[in-house]
Amino acid sequence: MIESASDIFILAIDGPAGAGKSTTSQRVARVLGFSYLDSGALYRCVALAAVEAGVVPDDDAAMAALISTLSVEPTADGRSFLLNGRDVSEAIRAPEVSQAASRSSACPSVRSALLAWQRGAVRFPGTVVEGRDIGTVVFPGADLKIYLDADPDERARRRSAELVETRTTDAESASLGKVKAEMAERDLRDSTRKVAPLAAASDAVVIDTTHSGLDQVVARIVAEATARGRVAK
Repeated sequence: MIESASDIFILAIDGPAGAGKSTTSQRVARVLGFSYLDSGALYRCVALAAVEAGVVPDDDAAMAALISTLSVEPTADGRSFLLNGRDVSEAIRAPEVSQAASRSSACPSVRSALLAWQRGAVRFPGTVVEGRDIGTVVFPGADLKIYLDADPDERARRRSAELVETRTTDAESASLGKVKAEMAERDLRDSTRKVAPLAAASDAVVIDTTHSGLDQVVARIVAEATARGRVAK
C-alpha cells in the first residue's frame, strides 16, 4: 500500500463542489511539474455506468457486481477518462451523474475498489490528487494536505456557470436555484455518510476561496509545497 512514498511528493486537495478544486489542482500540478489525478472523475465514471445500466447507485451488492465489469482509464494528463473504451469526459459532468456519484461513493464496495487504484496512480516526482477524502483516507500520509472551501452561494454560482459554459445540461438544470439546492443535498450526504465523510484532515491547510482569485490560491499552495523542502523552488 502506498501512502507517501519517500521519492514521490503527494499533494492532496480536498473540498466540496464549487470550491475550485479541479482548476486549482490542475494549475498547481503544471506549476510544480507533477501529474494530476481527479479522484472524483473515477467515482463519476462508475456512477455513469450505474445510471446507464439502471443500477441503484447506493445498492452496495449491485454496485459491486457492476464494478467487476468496468474498465476505467484516464488519459496521460488525467483530465479525460475512458469507460470500457468510450470517452465519457463530458458525460460524467451531468448533474444526474454527480448526484449518483455522491450516492454510490457511500458504498463500501465502490470505495474499496477505487481506493487501491488511486493509491497506485501516483507518479514521480509528485502527484496532485483532488477529491473529498484524499487527505483523510486515501493518502493520510500525504506530504501536503489542502482543503479548499467557499461560501455556498459562491460555490453554486460557479457550478451553475460551469454547467452553462460546458453545455452539459439544459438551462433549467443549470439554474442557480436548482444547482444550489442539489449542492446543499450533496454536501449533507457527503459530510454525514458513514464511510469516508467529506471533512478537512486535522493537519490540512484550509483555504477559503470565496474572495480569492485562482492565481492567489495557486501561489499559496505552491508556497506551502516548497516550504516542505522536497519541491524544487
